[in-house]
Amino acid sequence: MKAGIVGLPNVGKSTLFNCLSNAKAQSANFPFCTIEPNLGVVNVPDPRLEKLEELVNPQRVIPATVEIVDIAGLVRGASKGEGLGNQFLGNIRECNAIMHVLRCFDNDNIVHVDGSVDPIRDKETIDIELQLKDLETVEKRLEKVKRAAKTGNKEAQKEQATLEKFKSALEQGVSARAVEVTEDEEELMKGFQLLTAKPILYVCNVDEASAKSGNAYVDKVREAVKDEDAEIIVLAVGTEADIAELEDYEERQMFLEDIGLEEPGVSRLIRAAYKLLNLQTYFTAGEKEVRAWTIKIGSTAPQAAGVIHTDFEKGFIRAEVIKYDDYVQYGTENKVKEAGKLSVEGKGYIVNDGDVMHFLFNV
Repeated sequence: MKAGIVGLPNVGKSTLFNCLSNAKAQSANFPFCTIEPNLGVVNVPDPRLEKLEELVNPQRVIPATVEIVDIAGLVRGASKGEGLGNQFLGNIRECNAIMHVLRCFDNDNIVHVDGSVDPIRDKETIDIELQLKDLETVEKRLEKVKRAAKTGNKEAQKEQATLEKFKSALEQGVSARAVEVTEDEEELMKGFQLLTAKPILYVCNVDEASAKSGNAYVDKVREAVKDEDAEIIVLAVGTEADIAELEDYEERQMFLEDIGLEEPGVSRLIRAAYKLLNLQTYFTAGEKEVRAWTIKIGSTAPQAAGVIHTDFEKGFIRAEVIKYDDYVQYGTENKVKEAGKLSVEGKGYIVNDGDVMHFLFNV
């Protein structure tokens, strides 16, 4: 599961990627600095993992991770191949969610591709390119489906009606994620692989003084996206880069306190990306290791076991489950058992975020 960072050139995408990842993308004051997409595997900050480490004292601790892709800046005409547009749009298609970086700061030393700072115009530029590409996808598919629908094929007729619904919305400049759909239509939509149907998080890149409360540019973005199913996060990307370079933890905390923050903004962003991808965490805790495992929200116990090893899912017998809060309250697995707080769950159990689990299986 990958989240892609998109935006116009020079809005801070590669600097943000560098903050998020140990992989250092080239960052420079000119467009198309990033040609090939950079991929970073980023640890998900989770204080629960630190608490379990403290209680269990394992040999090693392994956090959950999320993949972040730094995609080169889009420009007007990308849907028609301008500025390597086809390649960039293809990179977005391969991602499961989008983090759209919007420039919300003034700085005469950093060139804006359109000559002035206007996050709403920038957002619309990207939206239009993605919508045009989606419209092209929908129209091509409609051509094929219409022929089958004319023969009386009921499934084809359903698909045609759904495609026409999206075609109408896209022609009016409405992204697919903002279209109201039934469960059947939503299922069909997954097969269309529309770029504007992907879940989205808007990252407002601000100056240091606006890191805590945002600014007038951020207010405009909030107003512009209020009808979208989207989250906004405010981040001073340049400041985050400075914080990331500090080796000493106490120095980083002092820096954060000076600008009124309790934790780095990138930590909030990583957790938001994790949520955006519809992911959650369960834990295994033993002397050898305490580990956070990533699963999709709504996963059953056998599916969660399968993340560790496919044999665990095939031969699943049952799962022993301790709620995270109970583990913290009682301190050890044995004390949890003595208190009657360990539950034994079967194949139908839906795993909750933060469950501490042990699987029994037979192969």
